[in-house]
Amino acid sequence: MADTLMIGIRFLLFADLMLILGLAAFPLYALGRLEGDVTGITAGFAVAQPWLCGVGFLASLGGMLTLTASMQGVAVGDVAPAMFVSMATETEVGRAWIARMLALGVAIVAAGQLRRRPSGAGIILTLASAIALASLAWSGHAAASEGLAGTIHRAADALHMIAAGIWLGAIAAFLVLLRPAADDGEQPRFRIAAQSLERFARVGTGCVIAIAATGLINFEIIVGLDSASRVLRSTYGYLLIAKLLLFSGMLALAALNRWRLTPALADTDGRPSSTAIRRSLALEASAAASILALVAILGTLEP
Repeated sequence: MADTLMIGIRFLLFADLMLILGLAAFPLYALGRLEGDVTGITAGFAVAQPWLCGVGFLASLGGMLTLTASMQGVAVGDVAPAMFVSMATETEVGRAWIARMLALGVAIVAAGQLRRRPSGAGIILTLASAIALASLAWSGHAAASEGLAGTIHRAADALHMIAAGIWLGAIAAFLVLLRPAADDGEQPRFRIAAQSLERFARVGTGCVIAIAATGLINFEIIVGLDSASRVLRSTYGYLLIAKLLLFSGMLALAALNRWRLTPALADTDGRPSSTAIRRSLALEASAAASILALVAILGTLEP
């Protein structure tokens, strides 16, 4: 029961913090200086962000409580304050949790200022959520690595999650931009979507390179090439292979969006092509959610 609860909290934290980061960063690189009014779009993100930050704060608190209970061998309801404080202040994972809670506190304040100061608050929210997300590197396999290898592992893990968060947030943002138009007055939204998709192409390429490179580093440190054939025949290996297949599927969908569907969206009034790209993005989002579920499970397994 405790393992199931921890897996669920890990999944929620990964998904929530990545969405906060991705949606905060998206207007900074994809919507700035575009032709057309983007105020309504950024206002929609501003409404969602305080709720996402609040969920992240509560999920992080619940995760630390569950971890403390697991480490102490007691039920969650039986965790004493002294146990919790000791876990938070005397362990690396606890100190990373304190940093995450502080970052999420800053994120909540910044999210509340998005409507009035969209640019400045957006930058602060992006940085704070990146710190919060990176702190999760101390709650997985990277936390067990020591010395220089441990530092490299945690840095790679943090960059891996940040790149994934930017990608996941962009998918969510495009799904909002490409939602069915209520009337012809919303057609400019499709032009904005086409322009922002073009801008994301460079950022997305960087995310893919970062994810692939840091994934290889993590694989070498956790598994090692000399043990790969044995590990890949275990439960951990099967789940890892499933993750790689889903990632490959996301790459194929991203290529389809970039080279076929985005040009079609820019060349039409938006309706036919937006339906196709929306379906592709929905599949990409489903694959991303499945990957996060696998990551949540993999973090609790021994390779």
